[in-house]
Amino acid sequence: MKISILDDYFDTVRTLACFGQLAGHEVAVWNDHVQDLEALTERLRDTEVLVLIRERTQIRAPLIARLDKLRLISQRSVYPHIDIDACTARGIVVSSSQHPGTPSYAAAELTWGLVLAALRQIPQQMAALKAGHWQIGVGQSLRGKTLGIYGYGRIGAAVAGYGKAFGMHVLVWARPASLERARVDGLAVAASKAAFFEACDVLSLHMRLVDATRGIVTAADLAAMKPTALLV
Repeated sequence: MKISILDDYFDTVRTLACFGQLAGHEVAVWNDHVQDLEALTERLRDTEVLVLIRERTQIRAPLIARLDKLRLISQRSVYPHIDIDACTARGIVVSSSQHPGTPSYAAAELTWGLVLAALRQIPQQMAALKAGHWQIGVGQSLRGKTLGIYGYGRIGAAVAGYGKAFGMHVLVWARPASLERARVDGLAVAASKAAFFEACDVLSLHMRLVDATRGIVTAADLAAMKPTALLV
């Protein structure tokens, strides 16, 4: 079987234990990104199984119509970048493994790394040290500050846990169902979106960019934030 894996920028797929399950198949791993229709068609012409990493490549009807041998698309997470109707019309199965209940710890840990780096001025301090200087500031403490979680899903819940571990007051704003989950988890819920933005010292945004979320944070929201607030 001919399998193509797209957009593996850092060539990590080969290092995964599950990659061994593809032994005996003809596997092509692409480390660059191509979106041009003609180039993608040439690259995937004989592909029977297409493995996608996140939403890096758009798989739309014009491309699908050219891939006569394609039978399966395997996607790690959600699939707004895949034309499901076009796949259905051509009998192509789309498989998505979202691992319900398991957050993306990599995304949550990166979020927290950015929070620490920004408030504790880690990049600036490291640059000063490399330049032969000593401490150039003291940064800010997280303890006692308000951490806002906008979008309380799996990743947002993990970040909320990190905030609590650092002694922060966690405040949540999200859709009604997510707000209810936050309450069940013992977290404070903002009285309104406006109150949420006004209260946050650190605001961590956790939602995908889709039509429903595009522009969800407005200029008025940002203007309501504290001058010292951090948006991640």
